[in-house]
Amino acid sequence: MTGTASKKPGALLVLILVQAFCAVFFLWDVMQEAGPLRVLALRDFHVAAEAVSALCLLAAVLFEIRYLMTLLRRKAHLERQISLAAGAFHDVILDHFERWNLTPAEQDVASFTIKGLSIAEIAALRGTAEGTVKSHLNGIYRKAGVAGRGALLSLLIDGLFQLPEGATTLIPLQKRA
Repeated sequence: MTGTASKKPGALLVLILVQAFCAVFFLWDVMQEAGPLRVLALRDFHVAAEAVSALCLLAAVLFEIRYLMTLLRRKAHLERQISLAAGAFHDVILDHFERWNLTPAEQDVASFTIKGLSIAEIAALRGTAEGTVKSHLNGIYRKAGVAGRGALLSLLIDGLFQLPEGATTLIPLQKRA
């Protein structure tokens, strides 16, 4: 979900409340116009049109509330899924770092590399020379058995698709709603 509306459901809630207020106002207006005739007043086209419009607006408000609740539940579900995926990726990375016997400095450099930082950015963050970062990267690539950054990322992503012990197939992805 992108955009301001998805980040601020409060704004949508305010709009729904305004629409609900308008629907209640129009229904009250219809009731006032109907006076003591009540249902018989609906024979007047103007009163009937206002009543139908107000009821449609009220139905739309109820639909919007239900739809907003569905979107908020879906957003919460997706955030949980992203959190799980991020945790799994982090676990894969740590497992690889351990198997490759990376030093703490190499782990830092590898982490920054995976995040997409340049050699200059990594050097600045670590307070080291670019040559030192390049040296660490060469050690990382050698220990991982890869030729460069792209191959390192590919290796780590492939780790996410490995079958767990005892499993014979990957769990299928859920169909998108």
